[in-house]
Amino acid sequence: MPPPGVPSEELLIARFRSHARRLFWSAVVLIAAFGATAFFYDNLPAGIENWMLLSASGLLVILLVVFPFIIWYSRSTTITTRRVIAHQGIGARQRREMSHARGYTIGVRRGPLQRLWGSGTITLSNGVDAALRLPNVPNVTLVHETLADQIEVGQILAHRDAQGGSDEFDRA
Repeated sequence: MPPPGVPSEELLIARFRSHARRLFWSAVVLIAAFGATAFFYDNLPAGIENWMLLSASGLLVILLVVFPFIIWYSRSTTITTRRVIAHQGIGARQRREMSHARGYTIGVRRGPLQRLWGSGTITLSNGVDAALRLPNVPNVTLVHETLADQIEVGQILAHRDAQGGSDEFDRA
């Protein structure tokens, strides 16, 4: 711990994205598109050419595989020793933060499939700002415990600094 009155250094604790299970159907579409394209190439009915098959397959892959992956990849959450930061967006990024020192409540919701995969949805609410919702967090119990620990440490440091740094050890 830093001495009283000295700001503590902000350190990275965790950086994660939502659980990748939401890309399951994209993987199925990718495999099916490649399989169907390979099967029907040079084996098409009259009037349909190979370039039409390749174009349709490419469009299907772009719409149902590439775009969902880019959307999933563009959302991340960072936990530091001072705050929780949620990033979202491809071109124009949206960023929401919540400070540990200010304190907030942690709500965890887990559906049946989320329990199966060890994930869950965490909602952080400080009672003033809009709640920060982190959907499909992997290892949700570990993230929940980490956030609870950081709230406690942040509030202890904030209380100590608010006291003006006077304690019985400084008098000796």
